[in-house]
Amino acid sequence: MDSGIGLLAAAAAVRSLRPDADLVLSSDPDGMPWGPRTPQDVTERALAVCEAAAAHRPDALIIACNTASVHALPAVRARLEPEIPVIGTVPAIKPAASGGGPVAIWATPATTGSPYQRGLIRDFAAGVEVTEVPCPGLADAVQWADEDAIDRTVAAAAALTPRDVRTVVLGCTHYELVAERIRAALEQPGAEPLTLLGSAGAVAAQALRRAGDTARTKTGHSGLTVLLSGREETLPQAALTYAEGRALQTVSHAG
Repeated sequence: MDSGIGLLAAAAAVRSLRPDADLVLSSDPDGMPWGPRTPQDVTERALAVCEAAAAHRPDALIIACNTASVHALPAVRARLEPEIPVIGTVPAIKPAASGGGPVAIWATPATTGSPYQRGLIRDFAAGVEVTEVPCPGLADAVQWADEDAIDRTVAAAAALTPRDVRTVVLGCTHYELVAERIRAALEQPGAEPLTLLGSAGAVAAQALRRAGDTARTKTGHSGLTVLLSGREETLPQAALTYAEGRALQTVSHAG
């Protein structure tokens, strides 16, 4: 689940690891954006989106949204576990800091500077130079596949990123869909290669571990169910502008 199409990266990672998996993608386009909402509002919206997915009796539920993980993860787990394992999304600060830095964390304004993110920095990046980079408007631009807005918001965030940073944490799942555009905006001639760290692969692997043998008893046919604010529909057109969305649709149709 996610507020919008940021869940495509995690869903594609699950499908890559388990091509036979049936997937339910539950998002909330009617309530976007979640970033400016109060923590209580985010929790209420996230619970509704998760319950819509839970009605399909999944073997595990990924909260593929940093904002929802920050504010709603305890409430969702209290509502759904132990019947459905719930996996949250945590910015990849720990592996980023393991290289010694300097590190930049690109995130929504609501997450940037939050006690949650500051706690992760304190716990996993002590002694490492970390720059928190707010990216206002980038998630929305990605959500609607607004090419000009993506260029503008990526450029604005790149301008706030120190030039000596070689490791960037993508602290919003939407950003993973435009990772190469972010890389292009930050690359410098002659500099060492840039490392971008998202969370999709890690949460996908954790979800499959938590699902365990239960998932393997299914006769999955690579099905894809799309829920938009609770309504069963098809993938939004904007999702198909990204490789992850096209891959999900193609594999599901082939199955």
